[in-house]
Amino acid sequence: MDVKEAIRLAKSHLQEIFAEERIQNLGLEEVEYDDNNKIWSITLGFSRPWDTGPDSIATALHFNRRRDYKIVRICDPEKKVISIKNREVVE
Repeated sequence: MDVKEAIRLAKSHLQEIFAEERIQNLGLEEVEYDDNNKIWSITLGFSRPWDTGPDSIATALHFNRRRDYKIVRICDPEKKVISIKNREVVE
């Protein structure tokens, strides 16, 4: 599979897994391919409705919105998601 297909699969899978949490602002952050093991590592970022805090001008303008980051690992030959892990961000 090519990089675009891997990204589509990762996004689709994450949206399905977190559907009940109504994730928002899903976006691509990083892509890495391990040629030896044939594994894609796709990092996606998103926010959840409860991460926006109380109503304010900053919230309305999407400032100070917390984001979560997940690494979706995909086995290339099988086109199968094999894991979803947290990606910790140091601030």
